[in-house]
Amino acid sequence: MTGISTHVLDTARGIPTKGMPVRLERQESHEQWRTIGSSHTDQDGRCRQLLADGEQLSPGTYRLVFDTATYHSSQGVEALYPFVNIIFTVRKGETWFHLPLLLNPYGYTTYRGS
Repeated sequence: MTGISTHVLDTARGIPTKGMPVRLERQESHEQWRTIGSSHTDQDGRCRQLLADGEQLSPGTYRLVFDTATYHSSQGVEALYPFVNIIFTVRKGETWFHLPLLLNPYGYTTYRGS
């Protein structure tokens, strides 16, 4: 199995973030990124596969872009970060990444999950 997934939890409210837009990009050059997948978090706060059909997970630099402003606005909450970017490197032989995001209006944490 190859791909990239995420799980977003609202730690201030203790619930999954439903409906948050998430975009997956691959770095093409120093300042140029190409979108290779997008989704919205499901009822459980998950995007189970962000790599679009036909796209391959190959070595390089990738970026997950979380539209946190849309989520916080839908909850009637003012927040500091309108977007959260997680930039990570895929090395030769790596085939699956699960990158959770723990989010609150004034901070966030991420890690490589399993």
